[in-house]
Order: sequence, then structure tokens, then C-alpha cells
Amino acid sequence: MPINKQKSQLLSGGHYAASLEAAPGETYDPDFESLVYRMLVRLGEDPEREGLRRTPLRVAKALDFLTSGYDMDVEEVVRNALFSEDCAEMVVVKDIEFYSLCEHHMLPFFGRAHVGYLPNGKVIGLSKVARVVDVFARRLQVQERLTSQIADALMEALAAHGVAVVMEASHTCMMMRGVQKQNSSTVTSAMRGTFIDNARSRSEFMGLLRVP
Repeated sequence: MPINKQKSQLLSGGHYAASLEAAPGETYDPDFESLVYRMLVRLGEDPEREGLRRTPLRVAKALDFLTSGYDMDVEEVVRNALFSEDCAEMVVVKDIEFYSLCEHHMLPFFGRAHVGYLPNGKVIGLSKVARVVDVFARRLQVQERLTSQIADALMEALAAHGVAVVMEASHTCMMMRGVQKQNSSTVTSAMRGTFIDNARSRSEFMGLLRVP
């Protein structure tokens, strides 16, 4: 079975797909599993011991899930979720949890995304804003590019007057290795349209992020 079809079937169960678990006797992707097996040997482990016997399969499934954004399309995500609406006020979706993988070390970084937009005759279903975040977060990423990709995608999909994205994240590549600063966090922002040109709109958005 082609790997893209396997991934589609794996992810069809949603955020907590039961198929992410390793079923007895299951084979998922022999080539991928072989790579993980060899990695375990390289690390000095015994892949045949009980606790690691199904680890290559689990890792293959987990990495496919965590990079499933490559198989997602923003146009497909927002289809049938754009609605004509005479709304001129700012829409903000706060505290969208996201998880991604740093492309430099393939270690997780995670946090919250805050997205705002100024409608131009169209609004989008609120859950789709979070889905767009996932489209780009579930790839090998750097936070700076991730923030810009979300803003650009929503700006194009909505043809909005403006889009603003702020992301706050903790990077395990900085917490677990290197400088080992466990309490550090990184904040990035991307402003488009009115949020660049109009300081009042930008200030209103940032103010709404501080509202409990």
C-alpha cells in the first residue's frame, strides 16, 4: 500500500486516532521501521527486548502523524467553512494549542497560537482557524516561518482586510540540550494588511490577547 494512503487511513480517526497504537502482528511501513530499528542499535539498545519490540512501528506511526501537515491543504481545510457575513469587527481566536518539530534537531516545540483577522465580507468557522494552524505546525518547522505561513494562508483564504498571528512556544531543543534553559520561551508575530498599516488595529489585537 502506498505510504500516503497509509497515512491518510491512519489520520482519518482524528486527533486521538486509535490506530496510532501498535496492534499485535501489525506491519505499518517496513522500510521506515527498519530505519528506527537501526537507530536503536546505533544508540546501544537491544530492539528485541520486550519494551522496544514494537517501538519501530510506533515511532514510524508517530512521525507520520506529527508530519501529517505535508498531506494537508489549506484550501481543502477551509472549504465549505467560509460564510458571507457583514461583519466589520475584529475576530480573535486565542490559546490554540499546537505541537511541532524543530527542523534542526527534530525535537518538539509546543505552545499557543493567537490568531486575529478583520473580515472583508467573509468569516470562517472558528474550528478551521485551529485546523489551519495544524496544517503548518505538523511539519518540520522553525517558529518564525510557521507564524508567517499561518498568517499568509489565512490572508489568502479569507481575502481579509488584515490578519495577525502571535505564537508563544517552548523549544525542547533549547530546554533539553544546548543551553538547557527550561524556563525560556519564544514569541513570534506576523502582521498582514491593516495590522501593518494601522497601529490602532494592531494595538487592539494585542490588547485582546491580554484579556483574561
